Amino acid sequence: MVSRNEIKLITGLHQKKYRNRHGMFIAEGVKVITELHNAGMELRELYTTDSGLFPFAAQRSREISESILKKVSQLKTPNKALALFDIPEERKTGYSGLIVALDDVRDPGNLGTIIRLCDWFGIEDLVCSTTTVDCYNAKVVQATMGSLARVNVVYRDLPEFIKNAELPSFVADMEGVDVYTASLPEKGILVMGNEANGISAEIRSLADHLISIPRFGRVQQTESLNVATATAVLLSEFRRRR
Repeated sequence: MVSRNEIKLITGLHQKKYRNRHGMFIAEGVKVITELHNAGMELRELYTTDSGLFPFAAQRSREISESILKKVSQLKTPNKALALFDIPEERKTGYSGLIVALDDVRDPGNLGTIIRLCDWFGIEDLVCSTTTVDCYNAKVVQATMGSLARVNVVYRDLPEFIKNAELPSFVADMEGVDVYTASLPEKGILVMGNEANGISAEIRSLADHLISIPRFGRVQQTESLNVATATAVLLSEFRRRR
């Protein structure tokens, strides 16, 4: 049985203030839970409709009904399990390679995808503005597919971080230099902006370099790329040069 207080705790963790208060976050689905556990994140509690799916968590596994899982899940179609993990202690940001920074990215799916991209392209540190969506939002965690455990995500006053980092900053901007002809170093900060408004004026003023992805379409009227898609293209070009 799952008590009323447990249900209240779980549903409360869908809000950032309660995640911060309890030091826990929610992960859903067999693959995501397994990936986070295997990467060393501390599993606090596991609720599942089939405990046989998680042999590594026999002592912390609780079988629940599909109706209870649906009640506590944020997914339209719950995926057999929901787990509570401890929010890990923040690690120091390294300055020895390429860093990705996000200026006010609000969509959970975009942040989750960007975390996966950082994992794929070997980016160890992702620095987010304080207005960027919380990386422990359940939808973000779901979108990372476990990569959250392998990327150091921190929240900072972004202008101050860029000023003090002593690394060249490359800000993605529609008016920037063609990334395919730009000089790209191994060390630096790649800054991506808000979905609707792009880079803020303050961050733009701090940029050492503005870079863009050229449009190849004949009409040249395509709207700007989705921020996660643009991040993928730019990271691929940075890594290709290496």
